[in-house]
Amino acid sequence: MALDATVTSALNNQINKELYSAYLYLTFADYYEERGLKGYANWYMIQVQEETDHAMILRRYLLDNDFTPTMEAIDKPDKVFQNDLEPLEAGYEHEQYVTSLINDCYAAAYAIHDFRTMQLLDWFVKEQGEEETNAKDLISDYKLFGSTPQGLFDLDNKYQARVYTAQTTLPM
Repeated sequence: MALDATVTSALNNQINKELYSAYLYLTFADYYEERGLKGYANWYMIQVQEETDHAMILRRYLLDNDFTPTMEAIDKPDKVFQNDLEPLEAGYEHEQYVTSLINDCYAAAYAIHDFRTMQLLDWFVKEQGEEETNAKDLISDYKLFGSTPQGLFDLDNKYQARVYTAQTTLPM
């Protein structure tokens, strides 16, 4: 069964939004790197890899369903930060935005009873719940413990230990 044009358009758009997310998180990593917070930089470099994985999962799904994705221009991130909390808050806000985009993709598939695409998107819905929780936790940790040099040092060390795990198969 060929994918519906509305569904392919939504998924193709999502590929480009995931790649933008990678660009955005790269700027967060750069901010923290410049501040000497290598653990926070590590956290966001792993986010860069995960967002790229998400784009590749959607790309593969479209290709496997006889649709060639179209790569669009990726907007330049325009965030400028005044303190270490601002990237964390921007990350949470961005994850909420991405959740709304995933919901739009799901709604397009649901409207035409495209159960196969909905099954794929079930994984993304769950993933977004995890992403939002992680983003909120970063903010909470920073507000609770990051206001002292020792607390910030401890958090930075904690985030330095985060390890990237590649998504190796389609989540279906």
